Amino acid sequence: MTIAIVTLMLIGYLLICTEHITRINKATVALFCGVLGWVLYVCVGPYYIEKLHDAGFQEFLGSEDYSIKAVNEYIRQNVFAGHVAQLTSIVMYLLATMAIVDVLAGNGCFDLVTKLCRSRNTWVTVWMLALCSFGLSANLDNLTSAVVMLMVMNQLVVNHRQRMLLGTIIVIAANCGGCFTVIGDVTSLLIWTRGAVTPTNYTSALVLPALFATIIPTYLIGRMLPAHLDLKRSSVLYRGDDADVKLWQQILMLFLGMGGLWFVPTFYRLTSLPPFLGALCVLGVLWVVNEIINRKRILSDQPLTPRTNRSLQYEVLQTIMFFLGVGLCVDILIEVGAMNSVAVWCDRNIHNIYFLSLAMGFVSSVMDNVALVISGISIYPVLDADTPGMTDYMRSFVENGQYWHLIALSGCVGGLLLPIGNTAGYALMKSEDVSIWWYFKHITFKVLLGWFAALGVYFLVDYFLR
Repeated sequence: MTIAIVTLMLIGYLLICTEHITRINKATVALFCGVLGWVLYVCVGPYYIEKLHDAGFQEFLGSEDYSIKAVNEYIRQNVFAGHVAQLTSIVMYLLATMAIVDVLAGNGCFDLVTKLCRSRNTWVTVWMLALCSFGLSANLDNLTSAVVMLMVMNQLVVNHRQRMLLGTIIVIAANCGGCFTVIGDVTSLLIWTRGAVTPTNYTSALVLPALFATIIPTYLIGRMLPAHLDLKRSSVLYRGDDADVKLWQQILMLFLGMGGLWFVPTFYRLTSLPPFLGALCVLGVLWVVNEIINRKRILSDQPLTPRTNRSLQYEVLQTIMFFLGVGLCVDILIEVGAMNSVAVWCDRNIHNIYFLSLAMGFVSSVMDNVALVISGISIYPVLDADTPGMTDYMRSFVENGQYWHLIALSGCVGGLLLPIGNTAGYALMKSEDVSIWWYFKHITFKVLLGWFAALGVYFLVDYFLR
């Protein structure tokens, strides 16, 4: 049955990699494979329980007689529930951030971003788009940040080719910005909640590499643009009544939303409660302030209606379903021992975390980086730093070890080598009709230079400063 489950997961991963060819939604594939994998696991539950959980099962059984019903109950309570609890906490976090984006959009916060980015001078627009994408994705997930910034860009630029190039800058900055904070990307959030890193150490280790991975391709792509952009005429946005949202209101709500999310790691450290509760706390404060400052407009005949693009919500919900499906797939591979076998093979044949991260980065260019990084996280456990006989290689897998930093960095940046390697790239392909060949011809080498520079910076920072 192990062979059947692993084969099913490999077929699922193949379909995920070829979504742009098969036109089969990767979220559907991931969910189907994850559910079917757990069904197959339950069918032969006694074999895996006796092999991997015998001591715990015997304690659970107590004085009761052995039965298939008892085995299934143990799987439900002690095996499946633990995996689902962790996945659900991250799903709840993503839903909370999606609601925060709704509130911010309703208060014109992203219109403020549009005004900041509006300039006929190419370099002003290029660097403002990159900076805003980088900053937003450090707080929100990178897909949400990328789609919001693509909407901003579409309100600014009329020329299609210019939008294609600016869109690639947004996607690159959003992915790189998301990888250097524990709340900026679903994979870094998972690394954090599994106890592999601490927020301060993680950010200090990756902020400079992430900046280099953003700045180098942004500069090279910016040189491909004309000196002045073809901008759309500025227009007043209708919100449901004749009152404009005041500048102070936009700044206040943006500060509360983005700044509040930076409080989430502190909330986790102080309470040890799941991060999604901190995000819900931020959402609650944001909603209360929104009700107070918009009271007159909410009670009017034409209340304020959030202007969030529904395609954004659809994309984020698809990403959440995809993450949930991939998480179920990876968890079942852990339970059947496949991930342990992969770890043993890597230790024997590669035994170098830089080579491992390079391999993961290149593979993530054709396979969604979320699926790959989640798999990479699950291959190895977090080792105790006080373990006797600890080697330099083993120290890479302790809390705040190099391995966790490198797979997050290489997964995010390597996934930018092709647009099919990340969900934000798919959003760019849909919104601006960017082809894989065009992206490979004009963008891939620039991203590659940024990635290698980021790895070099990480090595220097780790060697001399940490």
